[in-house]
Amino acid sequence: MKAMILAAGLGLRMRPLTDTTPKPLLRAGGRTLIEYHLAALRSAGICDVVINYSRLGKQIEDHLGDGARYGLNIAYSAEGEQPLETGGGIFQALPLLGNAPFIVVNADIWTDYPYARLINQLASDDLAYLVLVDNPVHHPEGDFVLHNRRLINSPSARRFTFAGIGVYQPKLFSLCQPGNFPLAPLLRAAINANQVSGELWRGAWFDIGTPARLQDLQRVLHNSEE
Repeated sequence: MKAMILAAGLGLRMRPLTDTTPKPLLRAGGRTLIEYHLAALRSAGICDVVINYSRLGKQIEDHLGDGARYGLNIAYSAEGEQPLETGGGIFQALPLLGNAPFIVVNADIWTDYPYARLINQLASDDLAYLVLVDNPVHHPEGDFVLHNRRLINSPSARRFTFAGIGVYQPKLFSLCQPGNFPLAPLLRAAINANQVSGELWRGAWFDIGTPARLQDLQRVLHNSEE
């Protein structure tokens, strides 16, 4: 099974830290954010990884290389100065990901979620499998409703936050065209067709969207080492 790490965001909310450094290369606990994902994927036995990038992203490729020192094979999908958003970025990378289901992880999260759980998790009739978390303070409204491990459309039910971790069938993107487009509308259409399953993860999870949240993660990692 292959995996893709989404690393093409501009990191505008992380400025000034991202003025000269792409967000996935910011450090916490002595390691760059993206390297935590590489280590976790390798521990899960996932060795083929695709990474997309945009502005400043060549630094990511220069830092990680072909992945050999991590025990991985890394391929890159360059998007130019302006990112293609999540949907467009995955669509562009499909030739590198192949015809089988693949894992996608946001580079700007930190979690202890065991990626091995995702292998063979996607049912043959489903288009996506999403990992959800309890709503953080900065996103109290949540994203999706989960009921009996299915994502459903229920406006009045409690919603959980998408963790930025999922498995997708390539055919989720079968009607797409090259360009800039979000992932959420594709997922919502698949949910309406009852083709999305998922789980609620209550382990460690951080959305590293601002310098303050990066500092929070740094404190947690520092305390865990004491």
